[in-house]
Amino acid sequence: MNLPAPPTRPAADAPRDLVGIGIGPFNLSLAALAHPLTELDTAFYDQRPAFGWHPGLLLEGTTLQVPFLADLVTLADPASPWTFLNHLKARDRLYPFYFAERFHIRRAEYDAYCRWVADHLPGLQFGHRVDAVHWNPERDLFEIEFTRLGLDGQTEAPGRTYARTVALGIGTEPYVPEPLKPLTEDPGVPVVHAADYLDHRATILAAEHVTVVGTGQSGAEIFLDLLRHRPPGREKLHWLGRTEAFAPMEYSKLGLEHFTPDYTRYFHGLAEPVRDRLVTQQWQLHKGISADTIAAIHDELYHRTLGGGWPDTVLTPGVRVRTAGRIATTKVELHLEHIQQDTRSRLTTDAVVLATGYRERPLDHVLAGLDPYLRRDSRDRPRVDAHFRLVLDPSVTGTVYVQNAGTHTHGVGAPDLGLAAWRSATILNHLTGKETYPLPRRTAFTTFGLDQPPLIPPARQAPVLTPLADHR
Repeated sequence: MNLPAPPTRPAADAPRDLVGIGIGPFNLSLAALAHPLTELDTAFYDQRPAFGWHPGLLLEGTTLQVPFLADLVTLADPASPWTFLNHLKARDRLYPFYFAERFHIRRAEYDAYCRWVADHLPGLQFGHRVDAVHWNPERDLFEIEFTRLGLDGQTEAPGRTYARTVALGIGTEPYVPEPLKPLTEDPGVPVVHAADYLDHRATILAAEHVTVVGTGQSGAEIFLDLLRHRPPGREKLHWLGRTEAFAPMEYSKLGLEHFTPDYTRYFHGLAEPVRDRLVTQQWQLHKGISADTIAAIHDELYHRTLGGGWPDTVLTPGVRVRTAGRIATTKVELHLEHIQQDTRSRLTTDAVVLATGYRERPLDHVLAGLDPYLRRDSRDRPRVDAHFRLVLDPSVTGTVYVQNAGTHTHGVGAPDLGLAAWRSATILNHLTGKETYPLPRRTAFTTFGLDQPPLIPPARQAPVLTPLADHR
């Protein structure tokens, strides 16, 4: 595999042009698109020993909810050596993929692709925990303090680097509702977040009765996995969640245009109260269940009725967990409330899987040193401009870009993999001050506001062919 050579590293004490904090798919995309830009000196840090993408959710047969073209680079630079197709070529798998005719690839395959990029891309520093970012006014640079970690996670040595620009890509973290937090902190009680499901799958499968909390895609996939491994008539499964239905994800063609750069720009231009209202209303764009998964669950349940009787399962939407406690040492009691009926009940179970989603990881810890310079909105959240920059005091001449930390400013597309390459290219274009990566002027048929979409240069008109004179 012929990949471009890394840029020459300046002197050891020279400030870097770009330091990335966190190496998930979004900063990995930024690093891949920055790689051929030899004028940039970059480094990316992550405290994990190696790249990993939601390892606890790489269930057999589960697929990405975006096409394979939504890889790290293709939608900004299809000629990049870091495309998914080049990954297949390097692994001698192009023809099998061609005949498989898969537009949506398996999650495990996407994880393998990202690990391939991470293994070959220079400038990625795993096992480095960034502890603080400060603005150094004397040097007009960001000062980044980090700790080098051993393979066992133990501290080895502190370090420091300086940068003109920082890109935060620290991602999201599992969300656990307050009533259930005490249970997850007790190792004797089998209550696990979906993010850790595969690590505890054997224990969960062995439990007599299992409850899945959460009616999104992860909850559906885990419920289906449990259902397929329980004997007919003795499933003993509960599936419940706050949403009022086991709702399909919005996947119509025009609905998907909410995940385009056009909509992202439109959303950013709205007033803050309108943006906040829209985020809560648009949950079905990204928190519903794929129609294929819903169909698979129904098929499995239906198959279990062929001998007469019904499977021992309870599927109840519109339910929230008020409180929870432990009974003896092996059981959990959930106190439930039905939102529409305004009724309450108790459920005793032997294991709980919390498919309760993720939240943007707070920036406060890593940005504590920049707090005096941060500009915040009315709800004390960092303001993020149209170029994905944190809005800082004018005295700070450096720039901090953020990845997947701006749902409140850029909408439901912020965590979507399909916008990764476009956002990374936008950041690099702004950073370099030129159109390093030409981006499309229009990406949606929908005009989201009353203002007209940007003008698109007309296509070249084909020449009109006139018949030759008849010389017969």
